[in-house]
Amino acid sequence: QFLYFIGLRTTMAALTDEQIKEAFNLFDADGSGAIDAEEMALAMKGLGFGDQPREEIEKMIKSIDADDNGLIEYAEFEKMMKSKMAQKDSPEEILKAFQLFDLDKKGKISFANLKEVARMLGENPGDDVLMEMIQEADEDRDGEVSFEEFKNVMLQMKGK
Repeated sequence: QFLYFIGLRTTMAALTDEQIKEAFNLFDADGSGAIDAEEMALAMKGLGFGDQPREEIEKMIKSIDADDNGLIEYAEFEKMMKSKMAQKDSPEEILKAFQLFDLDKKGKISFANLKEVARMLGENPGDDVLMEMIQEADEDRDGEVSFEEFKNVMLQMKGK
C-alpha cells in the first residue's frame, strides 16, 4: 500500500511472460513476427517507459539484434524487456523515487511529506490511510520512513 502513490513504479515489475508476449503481439502492428524501430518506440511507451529518443531505440535494437537484421523478434524483445524491468528496480531508481517523497531533504519521509505528495498528485486518501502507509514501512518506529526502510518496501513489492 505504501507504493500507492509512486508513479515511477508501474506494473512493469510484475509483468508476466504472457503479458510481454501480448505486448509484443500488440506492437507487432503488421503481424510480421518482428518489431521495427517505430513499433518498438510505441511498445516502450505503452509499457510505461515514456518517449524514448529514436537514437536510444535504435541503440537498444542494435544491442540485442542477434541476427543483425534491424528488427526485434520475440526472443530478443523478451530479453530486452526483462532487462529494462530489472533496471527500474536499480538502487539508482529507488533513490530517485525516495527523493520525490523526501520533500524537505532530511533523509526521511514524514507524514507531512507523504500528505503533500498525495496532494500534488490530486489524491486525498485521508490521514488514517497515510499514517498506515508510514507505519507499514517504518521498521524502527520513529514515525518516518528512512531510505533503507523505503528500499525494503520497494524490493518487497518487486516480489509481488
